[in-house]
Amino acid sequence: MTDNRLAGATSPYLLQHKDNPVAWRPWGPEALAEARAADKPILLSVGYAACHWCHVMAHESFEDPDVAAVMNRLFVNIKVDREERPDIDQIYMTALHALGQQGGWPLTMFLTSEGEPFWGGTYFPRTSRWGRPGFIEVLEAINHAYRMDRSRIETNRKALMSHLAAAHPQAAGALPPDLAVTAGLRLAGLYDTTHGGIRGAPKFPQACVSELVWRAALRSGSAEALDACVLTLERMSNGGIYDHVGGGLARYSVDERWLVPHFEKMLYDNAQYIAHLARALALADLSPPLTELFRIRLDETVGWLQREMMNGPAFAASLDADSEGEEGRFYVWTPDQVARVLDRDACLAFCQAYDISACGNFEGASIPNRLSPPRAGPGAGAAPYPAARAALLNARQNRVPPARDDKVLADWNGLTIAALAEAEYLFRLEGVSRESWRRLAIDAYGFVMDHMRDNEGRLAHAWCGGRLTRPGFASDLAAMMKAAVTLAETSWSMSEANRFLADALDLGRRLDRDFAHEGGGYYLASREANDIIIRPFSPMDEAVPNANGLAAEAFLRLSHLLGDDRLAETSEAILAGFAADIVGNVFGTASLLSALDTAENAVLAVLVTPLEGDRSECAMALRRAVARLADPAIIRLEVSDGHDFPASHPLHGKTARAGRPTLYLCRRGACSAPLTSAADVGPALAHFASRH
Repeated sequence: MTDNRLAGATSPYLLQHKDNPVAWRPWGPEALAEARAADKPILLSVGYAACHWCHVMAHESFEDPDVAAVMNRLFVNIKVDREERPDIDQIYMTALHALGQQGGWPLTMFLTSEGEPFWGGTYFPRTSRWGRPGFIEVLEAINHAYRMDRSRIETNRKALMSHLAAAHPQAAGALPPDLAVTAGLRLAGLYDTTHGGIRGAPKFPQACVSELVWRAALRSGSAEALDACVLTLERMSNGGIYDHVGGGLARYSVDERWLVPHFEKMLYDNAQYIAHLARALALADLSPPLTELFRIRLDETVGWLQREMMNGPAFAASLDADSEGEEGRFYVWTPDQVARVLDRDACLAFCQAYDISACGNFEGASIPNRLSPPRAGPGAGAAPYPAARAALLNARQNRVPPARDDKVLADWNGLTIAALAEAEYLFRLEGVSRESWRRLAIDAYGFVMDHMRDNEGRLAHAWCGGRLTRPGFASDLAAMMKAAVTLAETSWSMSEANRFLADALDLGRRLDRDFAHEGGGYYLASREANDIIIRPFSPMDEAVPNANGLAAEAFLRLSHLLGDDRLAETSEAILAGFAADIVGNVFGTASLLSALDTAENAVLAVLVTPLEGDRSECAMALRRAVARLADPAIIRLEVSDGHDFPASHPLHGKTARAGRPTLYLCRRGACSAPLTSAADVGPALAHFASRH
């Protein structure tokens, strides 16, 4: 019987491998000690539950007794879930990049018995093809080098460890004025003017880059840059990357048109998609067709979260790309399959509207999409034939569904909480009730804060089946800071907002205590982490904003909301500490550049109302006027008349004028004249900002 030790794992991904004939070990000191005792190198395999090529390599190699026998004889084999241990993934992915390889998952790294890398790759086929050697050949070659050419192994190890040790930012410095704008406009030039997104294929949503381009468009008045962001959202929302039957966005598109997705659905992609849809909807001059499209996609995507992604009151991590051993099988349709659900006329109309044909657009079947909708008629709207789609969704429930990774990740939940709060706020301003969305956000927030912290208030990274993965990461605290600040900014109750702000401040203090780097910024791993060869320290975004970008933005917003300049200094130290990295790679540090934009252009918009939660038309008009600026650098706060700020706060002594809701715009310690008319908000902000 194989000594596979994954049965007690928390991670659903590791549990997928518990019955492999490979003698897998979870990451930990026991596995490293075993490698030292046996004088064996370590084979480290890093993946995640929704990863298609991880499944391919598992089926081809890890489930094969012959391959497993070679692995067990020559290596100590360690399996890691990259979502549960992003620190391990980041360390060894950095090492792989240093070897000149592009990276991806599964990540297959070979380590010394001390956990130090000396060679690696990603997916290896069972037998040699596509110019890649077969996996057994690779295993035997690595073992031969380890036994017979240890000097070569040592040379590689030293070079990679030197690279890892040097993968820190250069000396701190000042950032050029208006860098966020110039960088954002430069990145806008990379966008595909026909299909949106960065030119070429594959196409990823690139949410951090789009955020920066959006900000640069607002600052510069560039219609082209703003159009690039809106076009990207529109094309994604109509493409096959979006699930037109069940809602939700897939991870990326393999083609330049957003037609054929990699079908896995990740929580973080959908969180950022929701946030960007909400921001676009806030634009005052958004066309009616796009307004309809984005509203519908918001409703559908949140509906998908509620239907398929809830784990108790919080959100699960992902849905797999595969079902029944085939990628996308759950999501594609043939005309015959549609005809089994709809009558003849409805079937013909639906298939025409959603590009479902006998020849198909994906391996003999069709991915529903609206990339080329009819120009007129009943099938021309943003989401035609709702009854047909509902019937197909109901029928689809009878298919074998993709596996779900149930773990609750604090950082991904933080992004989702913030996005839901923003989206609900936008609908609330338009008089459309989506109170359940705010309740979703607050309940998920409560779960993370109440069930994923220990008695000392330290946040865990993951929760699954009642078990926690500790310690948490800087990304967890920073994303939950973002969630707390956003819930405060979208609240109409100062007492409620104060509770969220107190939480954000506490999370920030813990970030400083457990993750701070002496040169500014934060390590990914806590100072309590004792099972890694180096603490990752990077400013680079991945599919989600970097922890340092999230933290820099959150500290800035807290500084304005609380009137505490020390918090702004913390943010400035983060930006200064990574200055050389930012200038050298504006694409990879887009979230830090967005924080820089907030630092340079932040405006605190405070609505003082006669009564808390004022829903008078005057109050609603002022709120809408601020929201329709669609400016991420505007920081919102509501207080009722009689609330007094400390003397050091720019809002000290500000009241509702003549008993009417009154808006104050404050920047760099000074506030505008009181505003009681929505028509005055835009001009006042433009005039006020031009003076600084």
